[in-house]
Amino acid sequence: MRTGTAMSDLNVVLVGSYPPRRCGIATFTADLARALSSQPGIKLHVLALEPRDESYPYGRPVVGRIAQDGLESYLRAMESVRRSRADLICIQHEYGLWGIWGSDGLEEDYAVPLIQAAGDLVPRVPVVSTLHTVRPYPDEFERQTMAGIVDSSAATVVMVRMAAMILMDEYGITPNNVVRIPHGVPVVEQAPRRYFKRRLGLEGRTIISTMGLLDPRKGIEYAIGALPEVVERHPEVLYMIVGETHPEFRKFAGEGYRNDLRQLARDLGVSNHVRFVNQYLSDREVVDYLQASDIYVTPYLDRTQITSGTLAFAVGSAKAIVSTPYPHATEALAEGRGLLMELRSSESLAHCLLLLLDNPELRKIYESRTAAYGRLDGWPLVGQRYAELFRRVAEGEPLDDMLAIEPEQLSLRQHQVAIA
Repeated sequence: MRTGTAMSDLNVVLVGSYPPRRCGIATFTADLARALSSQPGIKLHVLALEPRDESYPYGRPVVGRIAQDGLESYLRAMESVRRSRADLICIQHEYGLWGIWGSDGLEEDYAVPLIQAAGDLVPRVPVVSTLHTVRPYPDEFERQTMAGIVDSSAATVVMVRMAAMILMDEYGITPNNVVRIPHGVPVVEQAPRRYFKRRLGLEGRTIISTMGLLDPRKGIEYAIGALPEVVERHPEVLYMIVGETHPEFRKFAGEGYRNDLRQLARDLGVSNHVRFVNQYLSDREVVDYLQASDIYVTPYLDRTQITSGTLAFAVGSAKAIVSTPYPHATEALAEGRGLLMELRSSESLAHCLLLLLDNPELRKIYESRTAAYGRLDGWPLVGQRYAELFRRVAEGEPLDDMLAIEPEQLSLRQHQVAIA
């Protein structure tokens, strides 16, 4: 608990990757930093995680770097936290970002040593951990790592309630300090779609898009596989695949996946209906492509993927969305806000796309429902929730009304697990 400091003066240190590093966590950390900076009384700094052989030219609010594969670098960083008189640390945890990821999976994860080192500072600095991945069916190392993070943190943030359920069912963790704060979505001022199509040279086309760093987990081949049936009825359709290849995947596989996708489009006779935009886009550019899009698709292969930054952007842009049923999509598209396709099924995706393309009025209904949902998860409101959580943690106040699973739900859930 803080002492001798005004409630309005909260000194927060975010730890995570940060732009210009190109990864989803870097984008999220930057978005969270902007959202928090608009909150009154928040003084914000960032410690940026880097691979040891890379260095990025940061500006504010980055005040230090951590070599992500070296334990000593994390411990040195805690000394700088002590000198800065931080009131609280918020870490962005993703497997492989906080240590060493080998050919056989996770080898070292240094999040727990950092959280424990923060607790050993005088005065101690509480840690709020945001979990970007919660794997069902964890191996023992993953189980111990996640349990250590949750147990050592003053509060743990998950973005969907399903993640809290997985922590209980698969990790044996009682989520009594686990808070749900949704993945923020950009607040987008809507403009006519035709304006953005004209700007991007897409006039006269119906745009289906998928965005983000490209790698085989995205399942793009199933979207391309759906196109022959779709373009037979809607020859104006253009599928936009927007984003560069993921830098970590490109290190060992080059552009092999993108080249395979190009060949698949040629083999299926739909090359004229597929366009690649092979570049890393700013948030503004992502929004521009989304505003030009008629339908957004995330055909991801991993049913256990907890969050998707591009899905959040699509929700914020009020898109009609089709997705495989990973937790973020299942929660975001519930209650008639979008369509869920079968995993690894071009046929299912084609059926969903044709339903939307054949029924423009239905597409408008999905867009309006998504817009209403997105307003509740906009970054300004998400920033407020994080700021409120940080203040409660720093002051040692209860979190009961912020928990991902409410106490009465928790009691019922524990009973269900016990008798299962």
